[in-house]
Amino acid sequence: MSGVQLREVARDEDGMRIDRWFSVHFPHLSFGRLQKLLRSGQVRVDSGRVQTNARLVAGQTVRVPPLGDVPAETASVPRVNDKDAAFLRDLIIYEDDDVYVFNKPHGLAVQGGSGTKRHLDGMLKSLPNKKGEAPRLVHRLDRDTSGCLLVAKTRAAASHFGTVFRSRSARKIYWAVTVGVPHPRQGRISCFVARQSTQDGEQMVVVDNGAEGAQHSVSYYSVTDSAANQFAWVTLKPVTGRTHQLRVHMMELGTPILDDPRYNTLDNWNWERPDELGDGLHLHARRLAIPLRSGKRLDITAPLPPHMKASFDTLGFDANQYDAQDADPEDDA
Repeated sequence: MSGVQLREVARDEDGMRIDRWFSVHFPHLSFGRLQKLLRSGQVRVDSGRVQTNARLVAGQTVRVPPLGDVPAETASVPRVNDKDAAFLRDLIIYEDDDVYVFNKPHGLAVQGGSGTKRHLDGMLKSLPNKKGEAPRLVHRLDRDTSGCLLVAKTRAAASHFGTVFRSRSARKIYWAVTVGVPHPRQGRISCFVARQSTQDGEQMVVVDNGAEGAQHSVSYYSVTDSAANQFAWVTLKPVTGRTHQLRVHMMELGTPILDDPRYNTLDNWNWERPDELGDGLHLHARRLAIPLRSGKRLDITAPLPPHMKASFDTLGFDANQYDAQDADPEDDA
């Protein structure tokens, strides 16, 4: 591409982040180079400078500077990895013309990062839609959190569901096993959190209102069952969507999620871990209820991952005790 282009943001791209917009239209452009173009003002929206996380509005004009020739291999339809496609299809618990809902396994990263080569976002290229476009992430789960993950098949669907998640009209229900039983057994957690750099990477910490980077976070919780007053099956409903929110909130209550490597207070506990418990973070995105573009409401649940099922069996928790669609204990929260 030898000259400057002025491109109008399409209606089905409303709400799309500008970095995602460039990845769709100019897949050969690296994220690092895009950042430089944005910082230098060579990429503009309606003649104004913007940052990488800026969201576009339908009808806006994006100034695209000369980017060089598109390599032939990136200009073609994405290559499909049959193993990745088969792996992802085995995870599908719901599918229609707009979306996939995957039961994401514990330990699988949703997006790439430092040292992360295998991640769900990369594998999605092996499930292209009819236009050859890869499905799009519209929300996230931590690497070690399992359960319901919704992925949009088209730009229009991604725009719809992005708006839904930002408006908090999606209902997300998580199940966790905690060390210790929260007291009171049902309640609301409200605090401010901020990112803090550590040797192990970024971590969220509870801070005072007004502190640098402080974000308000709110969750509801309810103890569904407990075992020997040492472990609890807790149902969690996040209202806000801060990084590691539920993990921080359970630590703040003094009952960290079992096998959480970052957010725990177990140094202060005198306890022995039963050998029969499963290994891995015990946090599962159990249920997702969300309005579809058709006007209908999707309500889907994901079965427990193997390590949490093993712990449920060991502790005597019955995952079938409550009908996940009609009489969840969290409905009283």
